[in-house]
Amino acid sequence: MRKILVLNGPNLNLLGSREPAIYGSATLDDIAAELHEQAGALGVEIELRQSNHEGHLIDWLHEAQAEASHAVILNAGGLTHTSVALRDAVAAIGVPVIEVHLSNPQAREGFRHRSLVSAVCRGSISGFGALSYRLALDAAARL
Repeated sequence: MRKILVLNGPNLNLLGSREPAIYGSATLDDIAAELHEQAGALGVEIELRQSNHEGHLIDWLHEAQAEASHAVILNAGGLTHTSVALRDAVAAIGVPVIEVHLSNPQAREGFRHRSLVSAVCRGSISGFGALSYRLALDAAARL
């Protein structure tokens, strides 16, 4: 079965209580439950992980390549705008990565307008709340 890794970066463990006007009321567990149900219907296996540490995300990206994952869905959170190391890890692996964001970074503060990872990702989906993840999973399964 094709495996898709769903990686979540800093502060996404606080979904549901962190700025719900921006990020919505769904928790990461709520999103995970929806994705597991959708994955079954799509005939793919998913594994969701979250870390507040940049190095964990980089290690997991390397692992995705080592394990020949079908795709990675990456919500790097604030690291999207700051981490050259994370960008380089995405560029270094041969696994397609789909960038995902709950909010629309272009509609927010100026420092969020630049994504260091977008240019090395297969595609980006943002601004649709928890639905962004479902759209990304559908795209990843079709790759």
